[in-house]
Amino acid sequence: MENKEYQFKTNLNCGGCVSKVQPDLDSADGICHWHVDTDNADKILTVSSKGITKDEVVAIIQRKGFKAEPIA
Repeated sequence: MENKEYQFKTNLNCGGCVSKVQPDLDSADGICHWHVDTDNADKILTVSSKGITKDEVVAIIQRKGFKAEPIA
């Protein structure tokens, strides 16, 4: 399966926010790497997927009380 890279506009504003979603993203099947650019005004989450869908990533973030919106 080909790896894909997804980007999401989020409200993960700081390291504390990122640390709340980190265990879930680290343990999610289908994610090989992820990063949040908290310096970017849109707080961009980049996910390298090896099988996870955009909707599944959004669901993980929302379960932790944050927002994630896929960027086309």
